[in-house]
Amino acid sequence: MVLSKIASDSDVSIQCTFASRYVQTSLPRYKMPENSIPKEAAFQIINDELMLDGNPRLNLASFVTTWMEPECDKLMMDSINKNYVDMDEYPVTTELQNRCVNMIAHLFNAPLEDGETAVGVGTVGSSEAIMLAGLAFKRKWQNKMKAQGKPYDKPNIVTGANVQVCWEKFARYFEVELKEVKLSDGYYVMDPEKAVEMVDENTICVAAILGSTLNGEFEDVKKLNDLLIEKNKETGWDTPIHVDAASGGFIAPFLYPELEWDFRLPLVKSINVSGHKYGLVYAGIGWAIWRNKEYLPDELIFHINYLGADQPTFTLNFSKGSSQVIAQYYQLIRLGYEGYKNVMENCQENARILREGLEKTGRFDIVSKEIGVPLVAISLKDNSKHSEFEISETLRRFGWIVPAYTMPANAQHITVLRVVIREDFSRTLAERLILDIGKVLHELDTLPARVNAKLVMAEEKAVVNDSGSVHHKTEMELQVEATAAWKKFVADKKQKKSGVC
Repeated sequence: MVLSKIASDSDVSIQCTFASRYVQTSLPRYKMPENSIPKEAAFQIINDELMLDGNPRLNLASFVTTWMEPECDKLMMDSINKNYVDMDEYPVTTELQNRCVNMIAHLFNAPLEDGETAVGVGTVGSSEAIMLAGLAFKRKWQNKMKAQGKPYDKPNIVTGANVQVCWEKFARYFEVELKEVKLSDGYYVMDPEKAVEMVDENTICVAAILGSTLNGEFEDVKKLNDLLIEKNKETGWDTPIHVDAASGGFIAPFLYPELEWDFRLPLVKSINVSGHKYGLVYAGIGWAIWRNKEYLPDELIFHINYLGADQPTFTLNFSKGSSQVIAQYYQLIRLGYEGYKNVMENCQENARILREGLEKTGRFDIVSKEIGVPLVAISLKDNSKHSEFEISETLRRFGWIVPAYTMPANAQHITVLRVVIREDFSRTLAERLILDIGKVLHELDTLPARVNAKLVMAEEKAVVNDSGSVHHKTEMELQVEATAAWKKFVADKKQKKSGVC
C-alpha cells in the first residue's frame, strides 16, 4: 500500500530477543533511531519479523513467480546495483532488453520483416505497460480527432467488468472514461458483442483480457476483432484492440498455438504481458509490445543525453533495476520454446488433478475453464452452512493462502475460491491441498451450522415488542446474529484448548 498507518499507539517500539546481545534498548517502530546498531542486530530484528510472513510457495492467491534457478538468482544479485536507465554505461543490459522485446514480439506473431526491429519496452510489471499502451492509444486518437476538427476531450475505453484494477487506475489517472461490459451468471468475461455495441467515435480502444484474474478464462479476441472490423466498415472509424495478456501471454503460445489472439489479428495493435507471472521471473517485470512504430506516437518518446549518448525513453518512471531484465533473458534462452511448453503443460496437468480432486468432494462448482490460465476457481454448491470466506480463513491454519472474493457487477452474488497453479506448485502439493480442504470442510461441518442458526432465528423472527406489536427481523439482522453465534462458538472452543506454557 502507498498509504500507511500506525497499527497501535501503544505498540511503538521493536523488541528482539536474539538481538538483545547487541542492543539492550528497544528501537522506535515508526521513527529513525538516534544511534546506529550492529549489522547482526539489524539483520536479526528484520529476520524475526519476516518469519511471520506467509510462505510464498503456499501463496496460491498470486500469479507472481516465487522460484527461480540458483544460477539466475546469482545473475540477478550480480546486477542488482545497475540502474537500467543508464543505457550508455550498461550497453549490454540494454541489448538484452532489446533481445527480449524481439523474442516476445516474434512469440506474439508481430508482422516483422527480415531484419526489422520490434517496437516495445520493458516495464515494472503489466500495470506500467498498460498505462503506456493506453497513453499511446489516447494520443493517437487525439491527434486524429484534432486533424478532423472534432472534440478530443472525452475519450473512452471499452473493457469487461472483470478487468484488473490497473485499468481503472489508467482511466482515473489519465482522464479516460471506462465503459465496462457487465458480467452475467455463468459468463464471467467480456461479451464481444456487447463490447462492440458500446464502442463509439470517442473509443480509443477495446481492451481484451487473455486470462481473466477472476477465473483464468481467455476472452474471445478473434470474435471481438471480426465484429469490430464490421463496425469500423459501417462507421468509418478505426477502433483498435489492445490485448491485456498479463497472465496468458506466456501460456497461449505454448499450450494453444492455434488460438488467434495476438498480432495475427489485424486490429490488435499492442499487447502487454507480465514477465513476472508465467514469464517465470521474480516481480516486477512486464513488457509492452506494439504492432509497429505507427502505433507508438513519437511525441511520447523522450530523448535524454545527460547520461552519455542520446537515449530514447518511454516509461512512467526513470530509474529501475536491471536484474529482472537480465533474469527474463536468462529464462528465454535457458528454457527456449521447449522448456516453456514443458512448464506450462505441467501446470495445466496439476490444475487438472486439483480440479478433479475437488469435484470428487461433491461440494463445489468449478467456475474456471479448462482452456485458459492454469488455475482452479471454485464456488460452494451450498453455502448456507459455510461460506467460501470461512474456508479461506480456516485454510490459513494449514499454511495455505487461498483467496475468496465476490464477482464484479451483475454477478456479485457469486463467491469464489481461487487456486493459481504456478511452476513451483507440484502434484504432491495439489494432493495435499485436496486433503486439507477436505479436513477444513469436515471441521466446519462439525461447527454449529449457520443454516441451523438461521432456522432457529427464523422461528423467532416475529418478536413481540413491549408495546405488543410484532417486529419482523430483517435478513441483515438474522445474518448478524448467526455470525455472532458462530464466532462465539469458535472463541469458546479456542478458550477450552488454551493453556499456560
